[in-house]
Amino acid sequence: MPERQNISSGTPWETLAGYSRAVRVGQHVFVAGTTASDSSGAVQHLGDAGAQATYILRKIERALAEAGATLEHVVRTRIFVQQVDDWEAVAKAHGAIFAHIRPANTLVRAEMINPAMLVEIEADAIVPEER
Repeated sequence: MPERQNISSGTPWETLAGYSRAVRVGQHVFVAGTTASDSSGAVQHLGDAGAQATYILRKIERALAEAGATLEHVVRTRIFVQQVDDWEAVAKAHGAIFAHIRPANTLVRAEMINPAMLVEIEADAIVPEER
């Protein structure tokens, strides 16, 4: 099996629940469900789903970079929104970042652990083989 690299963003839940922000195995990078919380667990951009989505995607971008990947390597995203009415603001944030990359995407309504968390996003990436 290829070497495994675990990436942490330092949020308190990673240690509590025993997971990594991202995991790279070979060419594949899997980014866990990510919310708009900082390393202390404080939710950012309260009440603004679009701003939370942008914050989350930048947090995902940092995890990808630590794993040796970029947003251009993302092949799939999954978006969970607390309120279905927020879909368009969240979709616009996703579109602003992925307009030319266009990964496969799913957006669904879901109940969040913390009501202040309006959005959660996962991402999968495949890093091309070095030539």
